[in-house]
Amino acid sequence: MPGSATRGNALDHVVVVLFENRSLDNVLGRLYSPGDGKIFDGVIGKDLSNPIPEWAEHGADRKMVPYGISADMDSPNPDSGEEWYHTNTQLFGTIDDHNRFKIGEAVTKPWNAPPPGATPTMDGFVTDYISTFTGEVGRQPSYDEYAQIMTGYTPEQLPVLSSIARDFGVFDHWFSEVPSQTFMNRSFWTAATSSGLVVNSPAAKWLTKNTAETLFERLEAHGKTWKVYVAEPMPLSFTGVIHFPRLQERLATHFVPFAEFAKDAAAGTLPDFSLIEPDMASGHNDYHPAYGRSFIGANLDIGFDPPSSMLGGEAFLERVYNTYRSMTGPSGTNVWNTALLIGWDEPGGTYDHVAPGAVAPPDEDAPAGELGFTFDRSGYRVPAIIVSPWVDQGSVYNEEYRHTSLIATLRKTWDLGEAFTRRDASARTFDHVFALETPRDPKSWVTVQAQPVPAWTLDIQSAGAALSTLGTAIGPGLIELAKRMGIKLPPELDGPSPEFPPELVIQFLREICLHIFPALAPSASGDE
Repeated sequence: MPGSATRGNALDHVVVVLFENRSLDNVLGRLYSPGDGKIFDGVIGKDLSNPIPEWAEHGADRKMVPYGISADMDSPNPDSGEEWYHTNTQLFGTIDDHNRFKIGEAVTKPWNAPPPGATPTMDGFVTDYISTFTGEVGRQPSYDEYAQIMTGYTPEQLPVLSSIARDFGVFDHWFSEVPSQTFMNRSFWTAATSSGLVVNSPAAKWLTKNTAETLFERLEAHGKTWKVYVAEPMPLSFTGVIHFPRLQERLATHFVPFAEFAKDAAAGTLPDFSLIEPDMASGHNDYHPAYGRSFIGANLDIGFDPPSSMLGGEAFLERVYNTYRSMTGPSGTNVWNTALLIGWDEPGGTYDHVAPGAVAPPDEDAPAGELGFTFDRSGYRVPAIIVSPWVDQGSVYNEEYRHTSLIATLRKTWDLGEAFTRRDASARTFDHVFALETPRDPKSWVTVQAQPVPAWTLDIQSAGAALSTLGTAIGPGLIELAKRMGIKLPPELDGPSPEFPPELVIQFLREICLHIFPALAPSASGDE
């Protein structure tokens, strides 16, 4: 340890890696049992279940689905609903008759919304999963198929995540900010608002409508450095897309492949703030449930997923952790002055038993956002783990935290100025968790080993078919952006009603990414 290092340096640099679509119960609910001597709000020792709706075609006579253990490493499969209207059903058990079996943009007012002031009952996960499954697959699921939404993983199934959580500190009441999807929640991580946007689609709106100040700009204004590291071969950054109106001039300079994180870490030259994105497209290593059907919004299961993003996520987390652990140089960035925060964007419809509470809307005088949502309640729990030699082994933090706790903590410790919104103004900070007087030697830290990840190769034709089906959602945004950047489009994509032939889609996407995120473009060697 460098002689000048103290716990006061623990947050000189911060690394955040954000995974996808898992609740705390789903991946860490069995981390500790009551006999472990921890105060931990997990699932062991609790009688947890969800009712089966009377209209279920199979198993309705059983009345309830008890909470159990996931039978495989790719559950739930198909993916669960994650948009605001699906989360309404999951948290409150409310579903409009006309929205039953509807998914995506087929869902209409009043969006399965609960009555004003209602308290979440956390009893609609089975109801929503049966409805969503039917919309995705075209038939109602069997009992065994829908019962998977009421399952979670054991520490033995997720040895990397569980081992790190047990060896450092875990937050058991960390809440997502919006009861909806990825883009909004990731925006709250880095801007404390989503500018009133409530669902991801259509993608084109993110190019113009999310105009809120970002953490990245605030860092620059205070002399701080930052980079976004993206796992290969992901050709674009969700962060860059979400904050395009504010960050478009930085997309070519601050968004780099994950390989550069390893180089910067080894050299002791990490920026003040590092955000790591896993691969969230084909071959995704982000822990996201299988999304072959839900991703394309059609009654067709296209081979767009790897064998298991859970195994891929474990393997990627092992890489991140081992890279961080190896940062023991005598100067520059090292483990003694750099903290690693492992988080998730949102639960993605996977079951959790803890009800989220009311929260202040980001902006006091702002009108209601999309779909009439007023942002007066948060999303539900996600996993969050803090890694540092200054964190006591086996720590559990029971207070309420949320995504904006990151901004609140950085504003406090780095003197970054006033609050972005009312959310980070009221969020609890976590700077107190670095409590040890003497840091733990990285040589004594837990050694992790992921389970093998099955081989998988992207099939261009299948991927193109999936993305051509997605064209109605992502196509207009990409075409608008391409025209704005002066990119020449093939004739099929340049008309008033563009078509997305499978053989052109991948080529088109790569060309767009080459212009927007040049450092993330596929390598010249032809790697997919």
